[in-house]
Amino acid sequence: MKEWEKWLKDIDLSLADRQKEQFKRYYELLVDWNKHMNLTAISDEHEVYEKHFYDSLLATCCYPFEAVSSLADIGGGAGFPGIPLKICFPHLHLTVIEATKKRVQFLEELTKALSLEDVHLIHTRAEDAAREEHHRDRYDIVIARAVAKMPVLAELCLPFVHKHEVWMALKGKSGEEELATAREAIRVLNGGDIDRHYFELPTEASERSIYVIGKKESTPKSYPRNAGIIKKKPL
Repeated sequence: MKEWEKWLKDIDLSLADRQKEQFKRYYELLVDWNKHMNLTAISDEHEVYEKHFYDSLLATCCYPFEAVSSLADIGGGAGFPGIPLKICFPHLHLTVIEATKKRVQFLEELTKALSLEDVHLIHTRAEDAAREEHHRDRYDIVIARAVAKMPVLAELCLPFVHKHEVWMALKGKSGEEELATAREAIRVLNGGDIDRHYFELPTEASERSIYVIGKKESTPKSYPRNAGIIKKKPL
């Protein structure tokens, strides 16, 4: 994947040989496990590197990850974006919260195969974990990709963010529309300033939007609500 290294250079990232091998092994395991369970609709190598790995790493253009200690990936699925970020920034203490047991099992095998340290995989719903003291208002960055629309996502993510730190929402071309509907939720949950970043993938005209939302104060104790209410009555 010579193109892959060029893409990374364009966003000021470079990989050591070990990291390149980790991404290669990641792809192999993803495709192998995908034969037996639904991890991704994409299995072509070029597309996985572009639409999953590179797409995840666009977050590094929006925030200084080298200065971050703790990262929580909400609804981690097959590991995007948390695992690619962990590969590139091994110092990160990564927590992945995922409600589907089979996906957690994949992530357990993946982190073992890649010899990743300081990765904590939590099999639970985000709204349940966010009520636990050791997760609530704790993380430097909370990140989510392809989990839910932003009014719902705000209530799932902001409770995990430490005061004065950030939530990052990775979105497609519908990002601005979603953000407009999420402003009240962000306000109620004590979110603050919003930085917008826009990208296109290297080999196709596919738009990406990344929103970095600050947190002014701790989340009010009444949030998050239970899953049914969050989805039926977004803030």
